Amino acid sequence: MDFFNYTFDWSVLWRHPYGGLLIKGILTTLHLSLLAWMIAVVLGVTIGIFRVLPFRLVRFAGSAYVQLFRNVPFLVQLFFWYFAAPLLLPKPAQEWLYDNVPNYSYWAGVISLGTYTASRVAEQFRSGLLSISQDQYRTAYSTGLTTLQTYRYVIAPYAFRIIIPPFTTEFLTCFKNSALTMTIGVMEITHTAYYIDSFTWHGLETTTAASLVYLCIALCVVLFMSFIEKSIHIPGMIAREQ
Repeated sequence: MDFFNYTFDWSVLWRHPYGGLLIKGILTTLHLSLLAWMIAVVLGVTIGIFRVLPFRLVRFAGSAYVQLFRNVPFLVQLFFWYFAAPLLLPKPAQEWLYDNVPNYSYWAGVISLGTYTASRVAEQFRSGLLSISQDQYRTAYSTGLTTLQTYRYVIAPYAFRIIIPPFTTEFLTCFKNSALTMTIGVMEITHTAYYIDSFTWHGLETTTAASLVYLCIALCVVLFMSFIEKSIHIPGMIAREQ
């Protein structure tokens, strides 16, 4: 392609059927990222607590999860969940999976992105737990709370408020990593942009649009999380400049 003779056609961003495909790609990116993030938060918080509990076996299990999922590249994990994991199941289970789970590539992307991000969330949450003074633990125990109740009602709420800044970063990383699911056929925004380019030869317009979508959503997340952080931050602890 001769760049100097390139004819821009921004109408591919809204012309039928490409406009509808782009919107569908954006929505796929959003709900895939949100589902993966929900898995990451629930699993990551649980693993993070495991990492600091006074039980050696539980701490070992949490540490093993983090070391496994954090140190294997996400793309490798994505291929594992899509290509290898089904082959580990019994033959009837494999047939049921491929016959009864629509859009398996999408769900493989959700699971792989969620479990990978959970290992990173766990370390962020563990750092928040370790930053809390031991006096908080002693005070909670002195009121008669059990270990589980102490973490549920006292320690975990403190930790959540402390680690909002790194949590924001992890969500944005999760959101951007969703683009890699195009490698297993998920029609998120990046894959959609390349798909439209293959028909129109206007990749400059479509990739620019995809980039702007990522940028706008990321900025909205940062602004929202900054507002939340300023609203619930603990005086004297981590918070952005007012």
